[in-house]
Amino acid sequence: MTPLDLAGYLIAVLMTAVAVWRMPAALWGDEEDKRRRALWGCYAGFAAALWTKTQAVRIALNDSAVTDLAVLIKHYTATVAILAILSYIVAIYGQYPDGGTVPRHVRFARAIQQVAAKASIATLILLTVLFFTVVDRSVPSDRFVADHAGQWGATLYMSVFYLYLGAASAVCAYQWALATAGARLRHLRVGLGMMTFAMFIGVGYTVSRTLFLWISVLDTPSDSFALRFDEVTEAAQVVLFAFFAVGASIPAFSKGQRRAKLWRAQVKLHGLWYELMTAFPEQPFDPPAPLIRELTRFDTPADLRIDRWAADIADAVEKLRHYVPDTLLPAAKAAAAADGAADAEKAGPLAEAYWIKAALTARNNGAGATTAAAVDTQHATDQEGEVAWLVRVAAAHRTVTADRAARVLEQATADAAREAGADAGAAREAGTRAGSAQPPHTGG
Repeated sequence: MTPLDLAGYLIAVLMTAVAVWRMPAALWGDEEDKRRRALWGCYAGFAAALWTKTQAVRIALNDSAVTDLAVLIKHYTATVAILAILSYIVAIYGQYPDGGTVPRHVRFARAIQQVAAKASIATLILLTVLFFTVVDRSVPSDRFVADHAGQWGATLYMSVFYLYLGAASAVCAYQWALATAGARLRHLRVGLGMMTFAMFIGVGYTVSRTLFLWISVLDTPSDSFALRFDEVTEAAQVVLFAFFAVGASIPAFSKGQRRAKLWRAQVKLHGLWYELMTAFPEQPFDPPAPLIRELTRFDTPADLRIDRWAADIADAVEKLRHYVPDTLLPAAKAAAAADGAADAEKAGPLAEAYWIKAALTARNNGAGATTAAAVDTQHATDQEGEVAWLVRVAAAHRTVTADRAARVLEQATADAAREAGADAGAAREAGTRAGSAQPPHTGG
């Protein structure tokens, strides 16, 4: 097996893996999301075409009852994949309001897409006719272009396919170059740039091979030169598909990283959320469940579930304020400082964790509801910052024991009683002074 054959297997596996990975989103995604289905159709079509180019598959098909069958199947599947990718280009631009201004490149893409289906059908029919009529298939080939160099029938057949492939590659290169220039997100710009580069390789691939075949009709090259040219251009096509597969997957990888981040946030928040929702079961939309069950709820997107959990925790904390005195906040901060949390990065979340744990203890012990106690100000300005803060609070919450929380609550209660006694004493003293300051009463 040559290095080129090995590379062919690797790129076929890569494209197949991408197609399998993106298949669930394409088959079970939003009915209105045509982009996923079009892009998946492109992956699947090119994966099938690449497998027909691998050494074992192409030899088996070429030596079958239909000589050089691998070539025809490869061109069938590649044509379908190209039609899918042209549909994807149109789908990514979305909808424009009726009567509104449509950009020129969008109008161009739509015009190409309108003729693409008819052109694909015409290409498939013409390829089939030429394959079974003018292509010399008397001997099975291994490298179709090299083995048929100088034959006008095979040259005509391949020219039809390369015309379709080259035109589609040029359209994709033009559209994705424009999209790359306008992309604001870095990962999207990198992905589109790689796909654009792949399409420029595709244009060069089709032009060079078409020129080689027609020049070979006029001046038949040596077998060694023809084979060398075929291997070099095949290597370029391997690079093309590598850039295309990776570039098209980068935006999806970014989404995957976000999903993984949300999944980790759920794992970290679950303990705090579950304890609070057990205390206030009427708060969440659904009864709180163990971590495994929550992670396998597929009816709600992870980002929406995290937002709900953050809101649930905030609402539960607001309710807990009515069961504790104002002195719980300084007591929780003192407990955090006593645990060695000197810097604000650790002291703030730990103090919050002490406050929540002690407040839950007070409520569970039957404390009566009163006026809302004092709490710290908002720690974040947006939803992402709030979730990051709650993750740190949840991590600190796991370290706070029930006994330690009970002692913090006792300290806060004692401080509140002391303050109440001092306030009562001050009020009595103020009343006594006010009484003694009254002038003596004299009769008239």
